[in-house]
Amino acid sequence: MDSHHKMIPPSRIRHVREAYLKSAKPRQAAVLNLFYPGEDRETRLLLILRKSYKGVHSNQVGFPGGKVERSDRDLEDTALRETHEEVGVHPEKVNIIRSLSEVYIPPSNFMVYPYMGYSEERLRFIRQETEVERLIEVRLEEFLSDKAMFYQRLDTSYAADIEVPAFRLNDYTVWGATAMILSEVKELLNTRY
Repeated sequence: MDSHHKMIPPSRIRHVREAYLKSAKPRQAAVLNLFYPGEDRETRLLLILRKSYKGVHSNQVGFPGGKVERSDRDLEDTALRETHEEVGVHPEKVNIIRSLSEVYIPPSNFMVYPYMGYSEERLRFIRQETEVERLIEVRLEEFLSDKAMFYQRLDTSYAADIEVPAFRLNDYTVWGATAMILSEVKELLNTRY
């Protein structure tokens, strides 16, 4: 949780806890942090830019993933199924490493369960055009760099012109729940390597 808190404006941490305690049963979703070799054989992390729509996560950078469906065996299955639907990566090509800490998202009342996985082969992506605007392939070296973290003023669902901690990856600002999950992944990788 400490790694998540690094990516939340300090004034917001207490609000997130209170919102979760007050929430009616949050909806469940699962996402996948997918690592794979790029064309140059250097490790990449896949992010997506969501389409613009009428909703709180419109046009934001996130991970492939989505809400749980009744046919899903478990949350890991949800992450793999949604990744297949959104970016065309078949579950058989993904090796799950581990689950990560869940993240509650007050504006949409979702509890998100992230998974970390990898593929040993270069992947051919097929973007789901109705939900995914763009694929963002981030070099692992860029993600792990201390220069990737910064602060930016944004208008959010909960405040106008607020300074938020974020990542700058491939010229995209990555903040909110996605940044919280990335912070945990970064700490795990830096601790391990």
